[in-house]
Amino acid sequence: MLVLTLIVVQKDSLSMSRNFFHTIAVLFYLLSVVEIHAKDFDVVVMGGTPGGIASTLAVARSGRSVVLVEYNQHVGGMMTSGLGKSDIENRDMIGGIFKEFITNNLEYYISTYVKDHKNVKLSRDGYYYEPSVAESIFDKLLSEENQATVLKGWRLKGADVTSNRLKSIEIINRRTGEVRTLNALVFIDASYEGDLYASAGADFFLGRESRQKYNEPHAGVIYFDYNAKKFLPGSTGEADQRLPAYTYRLCMTTDPNNAYRLTSPPFGYDRNNYTGYFDDLKAGRLAGPKSYKPGRGYNPAHFGTMVRALSVTKIPNQKADVNINPRPLGFPFVELNRGYVKGDDKTRKKICDQHRDLALGLIWFLQNDSGIPEAHRQLANELHLAKDEFKDNVHFPYQLYVREARRLVGEFVLTEKDITRSGNTKSPQYYKDSIAVGEFPIDSFPCRKRQSTDTIVLEGYLGMLDHITRPYEIPYRIMIPIKIDGLIVPVAASTTHVAFSSIRMEPTWMALGQAAGVAAHLSIKHDVSPRKVPIKELQKILTMQGQVLRHSAQ
Repeated sequence: MLVLTLIVVQKDSLSMSRNFFHTIAVLFYLLSVVEIHAKDFDVVVMGGTPGGIASTLAVARSGRSVVLVEYNQHVGGMMTSGLGKSDIENRDMIGGIFKEFITNNLEYYISTYVKDHKNVKLSRDGYYYEPSVAESIFDKLLSEENQATVLKGWRLKGADVTSNRLKSIEIINRRTGEVRTLNALVFIDASYEGDLYASAGADFFLGRESRQKYNEPHAGVIYFDYNAKKFLPGSTGEADQRLPAYTYRLCMTTDPNNAYRLTSPPFGYDRNNYTGYFDDLKAGRLAGPKSYKPGRGYNPAHFGTMVRALSVTKIPNQKADVNINPRPLGFPFVELNRGYVKGDDKTRKKICDQHRDLALGLIWFLQNDSGIPEAHRQLANELHLAKDEFKDNVHFPYQLYVREARRLVGEFVLTEKDITRSGNTKSPQYYKDSIAVGEFPIDSFPCRKRQSTDTIVLEGYLGMLDHITRPYEIPYRIMIPIKIDGLIVPVAASTTHVAFSSIRMEPTWMALGQAAGVAAHLSIKHDVSPRKVPIKELQKILTMQGQVLRHSAQ
């Protein structure tokens, strides 16, 4: 009102001094600064995961200002930290920004080599990649968007919620200790852990539901024979707080000139952590699978050897995506994630370090332990950390594989029946607010260490990879908290533990992230909360962007 009055006076007086005009200009400037500060960005995305990157790109391409805040010094989450192959069964079911990433990846290998080069073939149409290549593509896509700002090396400090609406967050630089406040109209929590929505006071699930809660056959405490596809004694279906095991996903090389060899065991090395694998070898649990499917980490040369403790998949440039095989009973990583989700920065770092040392210890054990047959050690010594990957982290991945942490309590809870389809006809489920399609089988790592009576499988392992996978629609409502406005959650979304074991794949999270980004734009455009965005308009935009919203009726 003061400024408007001054302007009126200015119009009615011809004797205004230059100082007065200067005063008006200063007032306008100060008000503009206040306005910018009150809305630093249209959207804040917390978590530089692939889902967070897809959200950021979708927001920026909608013409909105957006900042992506990432804990590490590198974006890309698991896709730039060792997960060198896309976990996707039906390529036709996931498009959009994920498909754009795949196209960029393939173009990189074709332009770097020649079209029929071995590395191009190993990229499998762009779905397999080296971590450093994936990171360079993500960085390139983000840098091309003028509306996008990326902050690396920052963690969440707190959230300001007024009248159940998230207004701003505080972040802190992990190196300098600098604190910043970020205000926005919409926030997207794309972290693996769900830290932002927890800080904002949204309700969440943690651990496993009971079988009875949502009538899910595979819920709760379970022993599931993945070969015979049947339940075993001890499957009580009871709820508990345990989570699927975390591990690191390693990028290793068979190229001697690119090999970073371990010359000593890691800190705190204890071979007893791994001797359970000897029992697995003797019992035949390190043999090849009954049904063989390429891309599942099956290397016939490793069948029946101690190297089957690892799942090794070839990727370009003489490298391999190396997972830790969860099927042997000697698998030592179970339950080490206890306390991680609710832990502070120091606690999480300690748990990450434990997992790092245990993973390096396993490699050392397989390559050097005198109790392992010499032929098996020779096989293990064909693989080493790659010198041209993770150069600023002693060639070890940046991101712990957090397979499951918090899960939002949202407006809709996705359950096992939504994944597998219920009833004798297994009829597909359609949703008016479908914004993506999931298509990966239920796949949960073990939740409990080996018990004295365990002879077939570790408790909690749901390796249903050989089951028929029918694509399923994902409703927008799983990303919307029940009581907190101004927030969308595409990664640690609203599902049960069993359903999360399917939806937790990076391609699916990228599809959800893209939907979250477009929804944030529509929330601002129509001046409504994210829960009230016009779904048909959201679906129309996503379809135009190449997103797949509907499954085929199989």
